Amino acid sequence: VRQYTTEGTFSAFEQHIPRLQELGVDILWFMPIQTIGEVERKGSLGSYYSIQNYTEVNSEFGTLADFKSVVEKAHASGMKVILDWVANHTSRDAVWLENEDWYVTDSLGNVEAPYDWSDVAKLNYNNDDMSETMLENMLWWVREADIDGFRCDVANEVPTVFWERATDSLKALKPNIFMLAEAEEPELNSKAFDAYYAWDFHHKMNMVAQGDGNVDSLRASLNKMNTRFDDRAIPMYFTSNHDENSWSGTEFERMGDAVTAFTALSYVLPGMPLIYNGQEVGFDRRLEFFEKDNIDWSAVVSKDEFTDLYK
Repeated sequence: VRQYTTEGTFSAFEQHIPRLQELGVDILWFMPIQTIGEVERKGSLGSYYSIQNYTEVNSEFGTLADFKSVVEKAHASGMKVILDWVANHTSRDAVWLENEDWYVTDSLGNVEAPYDWSDVAKLNYNNDDMSETMLENMLWWVREADIDGFRCDVANEVPTVFWERATDSLKALKPNIFMLAEAEEPELNSKAFDAYYAWDFHHKMNMVAQGDGNVDSLRASLNKMNTRFDDRAIPMYFTSNHDENSWSGTEFERMGDAVTAFTALSYVLPGMPLIYNGQEVGFDRRLEFFEKDNIDWSAVVSKDEFTDLYK
């Protein structure tokens, strides 16, 4: 939402829904829209994935009522809406930090940060009260905003048993709930999730485009997926996403002249394709992750070419 329009708000984004409907979009995935932590904040605006309060909307984007309006318009346009869910960690000033045993701590009692993510605190899934509250917060969003599912951040870092219980509860509330794992782990899909990130295939596309592989590399990756995952698991193919764009480069940087071919391939393979912000108009710039950095929809020379491709 932040980078999608000059305003960076739900209301401004809502004006794009007819265009996205015409493009043939079925699902809108919103990166986290909750309040962002201030302690150890990265950049001036912080990471969307450093959540301070799971049930409070970041006023930078608007209000809960504004978001609900987007969901209603999306539904009226035949689209589903899924919300990014960060179950592995919170910000370092989250409201939950008053419960110290809800977090993983080191030998000195300091709350641990996963990896080098210094702005977040790792949650402790051995604590039943924490995991129950996490589930209640997920259910809250379905009840309050009528969302249709979740894209679950670093899903493999959270115990599968939690996802299994969460999915059962969510489906009891909304039977057609859709669960996408940001992971490529067969157990997650066999027990909880509908879809998964086809990370290996994505990396193979990058390699082939850069001359480090060939069609056999792609075929081997597909065969590996077909062997590891059952028929119900839906692979999500992509040439870019928010991580790749900001940290590894745009699809044009990584794939060069192969962009068009790999975009088409991501559409024709059994599964589902992902369109990241601006890809549908050929937007070719790395977006800042912790700052305001607008997509300039009017400045794209190859706009019509790529819109036709993504249709």
